[in-house]
Amino acid sequence: MNIFRKVAALATAATLFAGFGAASAGAQTLEAVKSRGTINVGMLVDFPPFGILDTSGQPDGYDADVAKLLAKDLGVDVNLVPVTGPNRIPYLLSGQVDVLVASLGITEERAKQVDFSQPYAGIEIFLFGEKDVDVPDAAALAGKNVGVARASTQDTAITKIAPEGTNIQRFDDDASAVQALLSGQVPLIGASNTVVAQVETVRPETYTTKFSLSQQRQGIATRPGSTELMAAVNDFLTKMKEDGQLNELHQKWLDAPLPDFIASTNN
Repeated sequence: MNIFRKVAALATAATLFAGFGAASAGAQTLEAVKSRGTINVGMLVDFPPFGILDTSGQPDGYDADVAKLLAKDLGVDVNLVPVTGPNRIPYLLSGQVDVLVASLGITEERAKQVDFSQPYAGIEIFLFGEKDVDVPDAAALAGKNVGVARASTQDTAITKIAPEGTNIQRFDDDASAVQALLSGQVPLIGASNTVVAQVETVRPETYTTKFSLSQQRQGIATRPGSTELMAAVNDFLTKMKEDGQLNELHQKWLDAPLPDFIASTNN
């Protein structure tokens, strides 16, 4: 599929499933999930290869495979619910999903809202953009336009370092930020190594990474106080790391082994 059509399709799909719950739900119990027989898992579908839509329009990717194995480990069916970067935590807190396997970076600010498992994946965030735009450091961002997915880790990282005069343009998701870069709407974006790799396959030698913004650990999230459910999630991840299944999934989707800073069960 043409990259422009693919990006537009992913953005449209994410928008169709956007929305916020008005009420705040309490902690989710493991017993309730098992009694229902289904675990509702929120995941991104605009963040390849972690979250994508397959040719049938169904959620797929690394996060989808992790979610399916988690459900199998718990002995329940899985219901994959597409979410966007901005609405994934509201979906969880309002009870529309039981857990997030949604490429959610573990940050101090987010940990005030949700409980995180041990990391199951990790990415590096870069400032990325047009080859002829020279940005050797944060100071050089002054006067530049930079696109980011709203409420993402790259949004937080760039906002933190951007000097006065930086124009940060926030988009609904990574697909929209990439589209803005490809169309020339912005010369720079904050992007993960996975997004960078995707862009470089379709526009080789057009863009370059400028400098690293952060190294991010991603965790599975539950509503605060979901103690037994979180314990089950962590037990599942420990087994997946120890028997090599998580590494196999990482090789399948990212064509690389699980990063060392994620692979240990002590992280």
